[in-house]
This record gives sequence, structure tokens and C-alpha cells, in this order.
Amino acid sequence: MTDVTPRLRSVEVLTVDHDGRRFLALRDPAGYTPAVLLLPLDLLEVVSLLDGEHTLVDIQAAIMRHTGELVYQADLEALVATLDEHGFMESTRFEEHRAAVDRGFLDAATRPATHAGGAYPGEAEELRRTMEAFFAPPAGPGPIEWRDSSSPRVTAVIAPHIDFHRGGPAYAWAYHDLAERSDADLFVVLGTCHAGMRDPFALTRKGYETPLGTLPVDVDFVEALAGRARQDCFGSELAHRAEHSIEFQAVFLRHLFGARREIAIVPVLTSFAQEALAAGSRADADPRVGRFLDALLETVAASGRRVGFIAGADLAHVGPRFGDGEPVSPPALAALDREDRALLRAVEAGDAEGFFEAVARDGDRRRICGLSPIYTLLRALGGAKGRLRHYGQWPDPQGVVTFASVVF
Repeated sequence: MTDVTPRLRSVEVLTVDHDGRRFLALRDPAGYTPAVLLLPLDLLEVVSLLDGEHTLVDIQAAIMRHTGELVYQADLEALVATLDEHGFMESTRFEEHRAAVDRGFLDAATRPATHAGGAYPGEAEELRRTMEAFFAPPAGPGPIEWRDSSSPRVTAVIAPHIDFHRGGPAYAWAYHDLAERSDADLFVVLGTCHAGMRDPFALTRKGYETPLGTLPVDVDFVEALAGRARQDCFGSELAHRAEHSIEFQAVFLRHLFGARREIAIVPVLTSFAQEALAAGSRADADPRVGRFLDALLETVAASGRRVGFIAGADLAHVGPRFGDGEPVSPPALAALDREDRALLRAVEAGDAEGFFEAVARDGDRRRICGLSPIYTLLRALGGAKGRLRHYGQWPDPQGVVTFASVVF
């Protein structure tokens, strides 16, 4: 293997604490491997050199220069073999696995409930009990009153996409108002694509399975939208397979409306705002963004349906797990609260450009992972005002995630 230049796939490399020790954790956001692989922290430099440009001899020499220690070639070969076995290396073995997984998804009539039995219960009755508990005070907003309301209609919500066990009641603050005050029978659900995509938007015609039944897609709406957008809206459809940001919203919608009202969804994964930040450009600098947004509004107007919007979006991701040098202290948590709430004021004002510019001013230092779906929702709403219903933090010093529920 002396002339081989092994390449690690595009995966997340995080630091985590386990049994009192710090490890590197490798995780595949695209979901081709469910494994989270823990490696000793001192392998960080070795892993960083698995870039497809360095041979094993190059890596040995680099480690020797930096540390004065000899890493045996057999140990490097064993590490690469372990990474490949678990699906983390670019290799023939992985390409064959990916092709089989992709084929299975594209051939399926529906999109499987990928995270059922893991991120949330896979059995229907247990899931119903879990979902109902999220609404219970004091963490939740209280039970839903299923009655006609004279209050202003809810046209859109921003809900989290954090794991249910960490943010379930926060979802309930958004969906409580949606259940009581929305008459929509079609929901455009906007999600973050954590793995990134080559296209700014990805549609699918596949209904979203849940343990409570499949949530259908309005295929006619999807086809009309794709035609008006004048771009390939299905080129990144595979991103729907393992992405949770829409799946979690589908579970809530099915739980709320499954036995009460026939609804359908239009699932839209988004991935363009971080790319625009990296290029130092406007959020809609890619002409495909504006074309899609125009097409979305035209399709809503032509559909004759009562349409609501949902953005599945978290906010900040800070701490060593996400690449910062120091654990997040209580004063830093308080500062994060202030910064997030200042950002949310632009969201409440319905100001899409102000929201994007507020994130751009500090170079997205807090890693706002809901940037694309929130921007899309605000543009679609055309300046409609919202109300912050809940703000939350998952305060792990090694990796803090923040999230909010906003109702429009």
C-alpha cells in the first residue's frame, strides 16, 4: 500500500468525552453508515492526512516531523482497513455499498422512516404517548383545544429539528398553535440538508413513512413546482433518504392531523445559504434560488389549496464537538442566548435579508444550521411578522445546540 493515497469520505469529525476520556468521533451525516466510530484523540493528525493526496509513507514522514514518533505502516494499514470496513473511506467497497443503498431508495414507493426506533419510538402507541407528553406543562404549552378559533390564522411555523429527547417540548410550542389555528391541508416543509447538496433545493415525490402511517406528498404540486423552477429539482433527491430535518416534522404532522384531517406535504430540502456565506455573496446570488422561490409562490397561488409553511431548523452549534477550542461556560451560554434572541428579532420581523446579514456579520461564528430553510420561509412569507413562542438550549459544555419555535 506504499503508493496508495487513501481518502476519508466527507464525514463529520467531532470530539466527544466517553468514560472520562476524549475521543475523535466519526459520523456520516449522509447516513450510509449508521456507525459512530470512536478513535483515540492522538490520531487526529493521521485522520487529517487521509485526504487522497498523501501516501502512507507521506503520512509516516509528516508524523515523524511533527512529533518525532514513528508510526508503523502496518498500524496505518490497519486503521485504513477499519475505517473502510465501517464505511468511512472512499473505496470500491464503499461505492458498491452506496450504489446499492441509493438504488433501494430510488426504487421504493415511499421514503422510509429512517430514524424510527432510534431518535423516536418505532411503535405507534408508544410514539403517541411520547408526542402527547411533549405538550405537558411546564415544559410544554399545554393540551391542544380542538375547536374553531376566531384568532388569526397561523400560516407558518419554525420548529426545531433537534432530537426529540432533547427538544420535544420545543416542537410542541410551534405545533400547538399550528394545530389550533391552521386550516391548511397542504404543508410545504423546508428542511436543512446536513450533508450538503450540489443543488440549492431537492424535491421528492415519495410520501414520508412514519410509525403512525405514511404522510402523502402532493405529487401534482411537486411536478408543477419543478416545472416552473426551470432547474433540476430532483438531482439531489437522494439527500432525503437519511436527513432527519423533514422526517421529524412529518412525525408531528401525522400525529396531529392523521385522524382529524387529510393533509399532504411538499418536502423541500435546502442547501444554499452557507455556500453563499462562504463565497461572500448574497443568499440568493445563485440564480436558481430566486427562480425556485418565484416558482414556489406561483405554484401556491395556482394550487387552489390552503397552504402552510414549516421550516425544520435549529440555530447555533458551538463548543468543542463542533470545532471550537473551549467548552461552553455559563457566561458563554448567557451570551449565546442574547445573540440568538437578537437574531430572532429579524425573524420575527419577517426580514429575510436582515436575518441572513446578521448571520453573515460574524461569519456564521455560531454555525446557524437552519439558515437555508429559515431564509426560504421568510422569503416565501413576503415580510409577514412572527412571534417567538419558545427559545431553548441543549447546554452540553462540549456541544451546545440552540433552537426556537416561531409562529407566523
